[in-house]
Amino acid sequence: MLNVHNLSVAFGGEYLFQEIAFRLNGGDRVGLIGKNGAGKSTLLKLLAKETSPDSGTLATEKDVRIGFLKQDLEFEHGRTVLEEAYEAFDQIKEIERKLDDVNSQLAERTDYETESYNQLMVDLNDLTHLYEVLGGYNYQGQTERILLGLGFKREDFNKPTETFSGGWRMRIELAKLLLQNNDVLLLDEPTNHLDIDSILWLEQFLLNYSGALVIVSHDKMFLDQVTNRTIEISLGRIYDYNKPYSQYLLLRDEIKAQQLSAQKNQEREIQQTEKLIDKFRAKASKATMAQSLIKKLDRMERIEVDQDDLSAMKLKFPVSVTPGKVVFEMDNLAKSYGDKEVLQGVDILMERDTKIAFVGQNGQGKTTLAKILVGELEYEGILKLGHNVQIGYFAQNQMDYLDGNKTILDTMIDAANESNRSKVRDILGSFLFQGDDVDKYVKVLSGGERNRLALAKMLLQPFNVLVMDEPTNHLDIKSKQVLKEALIKFEGTLIVVSHDRDFLQDLTNKVYEFKDRNIKEYLGDINYFLEERQAENFREIEKKTDKKQKGKKAKTLGQDYTAQKRIKSLKNKLSSVESKISQLEKEIGTIDHELLMDYDKTIAKEGFFDAYQKKKKDLESLMVEWETITMDLENF
Repeated sequence: MLNVHNLSVAFGGEYLFQEIAFRLNGGDRVGLIGKNGAGKSTLLKLLAKETSPDSGTLATEKDVRIGFLKQDLEFEHGRTVLEEAYEAFDQIKEIERKLDDVNSQLAERTDYETESYNQLMVDLNDLTHLYEVLGGYNYQGQTERILLGLGFKREDFNKPTETFSGGWRMRIELAKLLLQNNDVLLLDEPTNHLDIDSILWLEQFLLNYSGALVIVSHDKMFLDQVTNRTIEISLGRIYDYNKPYSQYLLLRDEIKAQQLSAQKNQEREIQQTEKLIDKFRAKASKATMAQSLIKKLDRMERIEVDQDDLSAMKLKFPVSVTPGKVVFEMDNLAKSYGDKEVLQGVDILMERDTKIAFVGQNGQGKTTLAKILVGELEYEGILKLGHNVQIGYFAQNQMDYLDGNKTILDTMIDAANESNRSKVRDILGSFLFQGDDVDKYVKVLSGGERNRLALAKMLLQPFNVLVMDEPTNHLDIKSKQVLKEALIKFEGTLIVVSHDRDFLQDLTNKVYEFKDRNIKEYLGDINYFLEERQAENFREIEKKTDKKQKGKKAKTLGQDYTAQKRIKSLKNKLSSVESKISQLEKEIGTIDHELLMDYDKTIAKEGFFDAYQKKKKDLESLMVEWETITMDLENF
């Protein structure tokens, strides 16, 4: 399906990767891993043919369709959810524009006998036929079904995309990829900004996807759930094994141990051979044997041990000054966006040195409250900052806070003051920006590099309260661990928004759950919160399962049988409704076609409008029924 041969890419005279080769086949679900800046996103862009390599070839089979989900989504402002999703059908939309143009000309012209008018009729017929072949009469219903399946409601369809959070906009982009029927999917950090509900849907979709898949992700659980192959980029080479992430790590450790053992044996053999050579050289009768041993050494292929990139950023958050006992006090705080009320009646007292986790689904107000606390959003109610409170803020959308046209060094110097400007290069070095790296422009940095720069920039300003919104997005697994250790040692107050359970474990001592405009406090760490919710992990909370704690009896066989019967019945109903929807859409499409071809004759048929409107109402009712059955199935 896709073949990579001796591919090399260099930046600033240094190879990002050199002469790498692999093949991608249908059914391959590859986890592409490596440190920030190793070249993962660059490799995806090469596979998507958005950029070209310095050398090597990339061959794809004829007519292979490639879908690419980038880290940073770019939506055109002013489009609604439906309009953005329809962008998946670029060919159909182009034909619609041509049909509108042809119909406009036919409506205005009266030169019925001319050749040019006759050509317009031929064009109309050809375009209408092509429109039908491409599914032009069905794509709108198909799009609505996908969006409903992804959790959107009908009232969301006509809302502008910019009014949705990053996670919901990611779902729109995923819907477009699903509607395009791509043969290869390239996903760059697809779980960033997604709540667990969205991640669950994505996992299920990818498990059922029959094409080839390459995912860049630093979410260990997601990789283990979805992938069946791992490719790691490290120090310009790739390591490729048919195992998901955790199994790959174990296998690679075993292989490295075998390489070390083989290398030691070889070195022992080399040393013994060299001793014999030195011994035989001194004797004329043994000179031929010595030459033979020298040739043997020259021919010997030296065993190499795979090298790991052990570099890691160094991070420590110093506390500026000791604040008062209370750092934030909220009284009846509320926030709305137009008619949408996000937070209501929030009464919270946050004390000095507390470490708090904000958890909950996307759109429930976690980022909103974080922005209110740092003074970026207006609100209703009362918010009091404590004595000597100095806030450091790490935003989820780092690109909005960094100037892409500045270099790394300039970004730091501009943020520094007289007392710490001389330390800028030392700070950058501890965050792995060394030598000529500091002259790179921010706009060319990977997501992980931008996060490292944002963390470095934070150290230039004094703070004793740290607010971090999804700080692990884009960070590689090793950098996540370094950040976590630094936050554990931080002696100030910490507020962190995250969906990453591994990251939150042993980090916080209080949890605020955001749900239905309210916030519930749990006086314990993330494990205590999960136990209170009688769930082993976030996934089960978001699925709203009723899983009981260990040691409790499982459901009876009779209950399981009843549930299975109910699920089977719902699936049968869903299949029947989908069949009726498909048939009705086809019938309505045929009528629309007849209207296009001969409007007057079509509407002259007896009872035409009543029959036509009835079909449309029936279709609307079936769509509502489809939505209800789907929800029932999901709840089961």
